[in-house]
Amino acid sequence: CGIREIAAYGDSRAAVVGPENVFNFTIGSPSVKAPPCIEQSIRHLMETVPVEQLHAYTPAPGLLSVRRAMADYLNRTFVTQYAPTDIFMTSGACAALAIACAAMLSPGDEVLTLTPYFSEYRIYTEAVGGTLIEVPSDPETFQIDPAAVEAALSERTALVLLNSPNNPSGVVLGREGLTALAGLLTRKSAEYGHTIYILADEPYRDLVYGGVEVPFLPDLYPDTVYCTSFSKSLSLAGERVGYLAVSQQVAEHDALMAAIGGAARALGYINVSSMFQMVAAECVGQTADLSIYEANRNYLYRSLTELGYRCIRPDGAFYLFVQTPEGWCRRAMELDLLLVPGAEFACPGYARLAYCVPMEKLERAMPKFAALAQEFGL
Repeated sequence: CGIREIAAYGDSRAAVVGPENVFNFTIGSPSVKAPPCIEQSIRHLMETVPVEQLHAYTPAPGLLSVRRAMADYLNRTFVTQYAPTDIFMTSGACAALAIACAAMLSPGDEVLTLTPYFSEYRIYTEAVGGTLIEVPSDPETFQIDPAAVEAALSERTALVLLNSPNNPSGVVLGREGLTALAGLLTRKSAEYGHTIYILADEPYRDLVYGGVEVPFLPDLYPDTVYCTSFSKSLSLAGERVGYLAVSQQVAEHDALMAAIGGAARALGYINVSSMFQMVAAECVGQTADLSIYEANRNYLYRSLTELGYRCIRPDGAFYLFVQTPEGWCRRAMELDLLLVPGAEFACPGYARLAYCVPMEKLERAMPKFAALAQEFGL
């Protein structure tokens, strides 16, 4: 069953045995309080912006002032330059991905993505007649395997969809692999006679630990469409604010931006919340207290590996992807310990644990992990 079905099962169990007795680690919903700038911005806007503007329709791509704020932030932070008109505001990263796939794909086109991957990639691809091609990453690191990518490429490849930091593994794709991929796609685009784009899905970009670099893909590969959101970094998941960024260096820029606008309208996206567009513009570049997630990551990784579990130490996001024997997830569910089976991410033999929860919940769950480790002989 899928992520939300397992989460709903957890809710039903909580009604029977009490929420304190169910350890539901399924949904990646931020648990850290939004930074003070959010409340300050809301109060400021409520006091200074006329109500007929604060809650009114905005232009479909977003308010120009907001798009300018996003472009200015990207230009301060990275090498690639953006104009306000290169930004299209979206209802979070999921809407951005759906819109981008509808704009960039034609029936019969192929989209390559690395395993493990967020399962909705298949939905966005197949909804517009595309085919999702799963490319295995290096099983020891979940980094890019250039040879595997090259073997999967074909004349029908239109798009490579990358997610870093990764959901579900928390792995950050390294500069070496990304540079090799950029060179490969440049050569293959020339060979096939059409551009192979990268769609960079990066809602977890700011959630990294220990100073790990998250290379900015548009700086490495010109034909990259960049996608992000404020759901995780500002703890605004329910407010649905994100954007697509398409720099002038991207092939067929004007046609692509027009297609994005048309796709958004066809999919029913009228505009992003007017007020929270403005809030995001005032708070761009700031984050919630990410040290809380880092402390959870450190405790969880240390505790589980000491119990005999194997997993790659996540450098970003707020997920840990742990290897599990056959039957482990089902048995854990019987103990009211809920994780998402790796098959949901095209990676059986693993389970995803979302550690965006209070530390106390992780500590109280650890005896159940210990009992399972003993039962399965880890």
